[in-house]
Amino acid sequence: MDALPRLTAEQTAERLGVKLETLYAYVARGRLGRERTADGSSFDPLEVERFAASRRRRPPADTGRSEGRPLMVIETDFASIEDGELRYRGRPVDELAAEPFETVAHWALTGAWDATARFTAGAGLDAARAVAAALPAAAGDRDRQLVAVSAFAAADPLRASLDPVVVASAAERLVAGMVEVLPTHADAAPDLPSRLFARLAPRASAAPAADVALLNAALVLLLDHDIAVSTLAARAAASARATPYGVVVAGLGALDSPLHGNASRAAHRLLERVVSGADPARAVADAVVTTHGPVPGFGQPLYPDGDPRARILLGMIADDPRHAAVTGAMRAVCDVVRERTGAHPNVDLALGAVTLALGMRDDDGEVVFATARTVGWIVHAIDEYAQRPLRLRPVGRYTGP
Repeated sequence: MDALPRLTAEQTAERLGVKLETLYAYVARGRLGRERTADGSSFDPLEVERFAASRRRRPPADTGRSEGRPLMVIETDFASIEDGELRYRGRPVDELAAEPFETVAHWALTGAWDATARFTAGAGLDAARAVAAALPAAAGDRDRQLVAVSAFAAADPLRASLDPVVVASAAERLVAGMVEVLPTHADAAPDLPSRLFARLAPRASAAPAADVALLNAALVLLLDHDIAVSTLAARAAASARATPYGVVVAGLGALDSPLHGNASRAAHRLLERVVSGADPARAVADAVVTTHGPVPGFGQPLYPDGDPRARILLGMIADDPRHAAVTGAMRAVCDVVRERTGAHPNVDLALGAVTLALGMRDDDGEVVFATARTVGWIVHAIDEYAQRPLRLRPVGRYTGP
């Protein structure tokens, strides 16, 4: 039996009576499958008919709200989420988590795999350190990273170049600089597996190999993840042809949020309370009251059956007997939440557990997140620079008097 001819995206959208943006939203949410070739996207006509029939059977909503469709669908060629798994360019992150962060980051930026890749801060490091040191005493390390980006930009004569090779090189220097600008441990060892860990790893001179591997895995797993809000901000800036440094500043601004980049802080505090002897159920209840929302570190709509990043990191912690107290607290909290809500732990709980297990401060998860995701933002920027300028400029609809 001959295969049925496949429908183009335009034909499928016409058949369903929707715009192309809505069609791709269905694809992004896993409601329709598609195949992509050099000629574009195509759809199985029988699957389209079944989907059309299911839409007809659905009673119309009378809530005055959308069905949760994304505002837009942005195609990306790096991170993908399929069947509950996160992949970078088709490679499962389970395989990549043990690789050196700089190797994975260099591959993300350039497409070349280099096991010896090391990132080194360039010109502007002294100025960046001076600016960071001038911040008020209440400043955190992520504040230091934010102001350092502008210092590195001012020192880069090619800051406005959008050439992919120049941008990738600037990204590697910037990521190294964002780590080098942080306060150092007096006894930091220079020969750790990655230079980035000389500043990020706690008790750097004596950090066991398992701790270095755990922190490395966290960096790799946080490098990119669909079109998160900070990634959208970064891409919007790149769409306006902001410099790579401007792109990172835009991403950092959106990352500074309790619902995004800072979410691991509340998870760290929750686990810390249980480790200190608090009743897990009481600690969970107090956390919900404090955050005025869901339990910190649980639930991820893109992974209904559990966040694979959390599975990897929490598994590494559980395998290390030195972290038995954190593992016990994590399991107790998970049992409480699972019994009440059925929610699974997400990467924020895992990052909070990582910082707690390694003796880091409750806000150090933000620094790990920002350092890793800076690479992802610039990967997206390189892609966006090749698109039509200002394509991500939405149109407002006036609703005032």
